[in-house]
Amino acid sequence: MYSTVISGGLRGIYSYLVQVEVDISQGLPGFEMVGYLGSEVKEAKERVKVALKNAGFVMPAGKVTVNISPADIPKEGTAYDLPVAAAVLCSMGVVPKESLRGLLMTGELGLNGELRAVRGVLPVVRKAKAAGFKRCIVPKDNEKEGAVVEGIAVYGLSSLQEVAAFLQQYKEPSVQPAHVDIQELFGQKEGGAPDFSEVQGQEEIRRAAEIAAAGFHHFLMIGPPGSGKTMIAKRIPSILPPMSLEESLEVSTIYSVAGLLKEKQSLICKRPFLSPHHTISEHALAGGGKVPRPGVLSLSHRGVLFLDELTEFKKATLEILRQPMEDREVQIARSSGTFIYPASCLIVGAMNPCPCGYYPDRNHCSCSPWEIDRYLHKISGPILDRMDLVAEAKKVDITKLSDARCGESSADMMNRIMRARKMQEKRFLGTGLSFNADMGPAQVRKYCSLGEQEQQMMQQLFSSMNLSARAYHKIIKVARTIADLEESAEIKRRHLAEAACYRRTDSRFWGRHR
Repeated sequence: MYSTVISGGLRGIYSYLVQVEVDISQGLPGFEMVGYLGSEVKEAKERVKVALKNAGFVMPAGKVTVNISPADIPKEGTAYDLPVAAAVLCSMGVVPKESLRGLLMTGELGLNGELRAVRGVLPVVRKAKAAGFKRCIVPKDNEKEGAVVEGIAVYGLSSLQEVAAFLQQYKEPSVQPAHVDIQELFGQKEGGAPDFSEVQGQEEIRRAAEIAAAGFHHFLMIGPPGSGKTMIAKRIPSILPPMSLEESLEVSTIYSVAGLLKEKQSLICKRPFLSPHHTISEHALAGGGKVPRPGVLSLSHRGVLFLDELTEFKKATLEILRQPMEDREVQIARSSGTFIYPASCLIVGAMNPCPCGYYPDRNHCSCSPWEIDRYLHKISGPILDRMDLVAEAKKVDITKLSDARCGESSADMMNRIMRARKMQEKRFLGTGLSFNADMGPAQVRKYCSLGEQEQQMMQQLFSSMNLSARAYHKIIKVARTIADLEESAEIKRRHLAEAACYRRTDSRFWGRHR
């Protein structure tokens, strides 16, 4: 008897529908699986056979053939266990064929018939809804993850016996679909988060951090040890605009595919903040593997990737950042195809200006010009050119540290940033862009028009600062963000002047050594 069950496969962070076909016929007993299967999928036949036996179902003495189509796409993972078992039960006549119509299922089986969590449930359920499915069966531990997709009933079940019972009473199921209150998830507040009010002094760095957060601009801090660079970086998430539902689904999909959603977690509602150690490998940063999984760059999507002690990272690792910093995505090519992962993150770097950390203070720095030059050249020109803002963190004055008054709070900074964010939302409505940093040259010409005086100023800056075309556009984009923070519809000369100042810091350190 022939039967079929619909499931979902993963290719990168994207899902596609899979048809699991089972035929049980007379002949020598056997269990064969075909369809371009990876080793985990081939092992499913043993898990399914034993799980069916321990769940109380007797396999017929016949030849079982399983095909997972489309057969020209490689299948990986353990999520096909449940669809194969359900299709076998249907072919055995245990569950009616009608119960499988309009239903998608995914899940791994234990040998005792237990239904275990799998990765990638969120994109699979989203694909099922887009394809018109009304019901979906997932492991109990994945039900909250799938339930955030509205318009499709997601049932979380714990065992193969529960699945069989559900399918037998499909017209009036006793199990209720999972429910998640999305508004409640986004309304949850985190207590004790780092706040900018704890930062004493460093007004220039605070200002640069505010601009970076408002426009999602890449940001590099350079200064001596103990000047507060790491402290400020860890507080940037506290002033970033809250994630929208669409952004949350994007980030949660990446974590779902990577298998990094916490147990019974439904959505990631806070912007990610990742700070990898400088020994991180190229594959861990960009993503990799035979079937590539998201790396730290993609796991930081819509959030902050903080690279502390930037010069201690391997040069080859840093150079991987070139393309993602511009295109906001990572492309990984393998023999099985090209995988594209989103990587629209705010990259924040922190570094010392020399090996001892105190240059250009010659009262403390004893590094030779050759040592300083060699140290600074660990950051290549192309990487530096891609940093929208470069700001110097100077040694904090004792009067600032002893001042009992608190600095401006993250909440106050957030109010200005949210007003700037609303201007960007209105500006980019229907374009697919989210922040000023997302603009390409065409969008810069369209949304960042300059007056005659401002154009003359940019011509002078282009010549005097020896700007590249990329740096030229970055100054204008940063100026657009500065204007948004002032709620100004037009970019003024003062906005361009401030934006240009964040390009002069790199020449203060690198200009005399390049």
